[in-house]
Amino acid sequence: MKNITFEVSQPELLLLITLMSDQLFRREFIDPKMPGHKGDPAELAMGKELVLRLKSMIRQVAESPDELISNHEPNHIAGS
Repeated sequence: MKNITFEVSQPELLLLITLMSDQLFRREFIDPKMPGHKGDPAELAMGKELVLRLKSMIRQVAESPDELISNHEPNHIAGS
């Protein structure tokens, strides 16, 4: 697998984490109720792990990480 590096600001990273969390919630709880849905548990797990890695990154650079994270994203990702 090839790694890709790109730069984002702290607010941009928080937005990405929020959007990813929302999409994962949809894939885990809403999409399975749709007719013909075919989920990919491995992809869902990989997405959750990625969100956790990004949260860890933002905590490392944040002045007060718990306040910053809790004010900008929902708490519906397991393991957060």
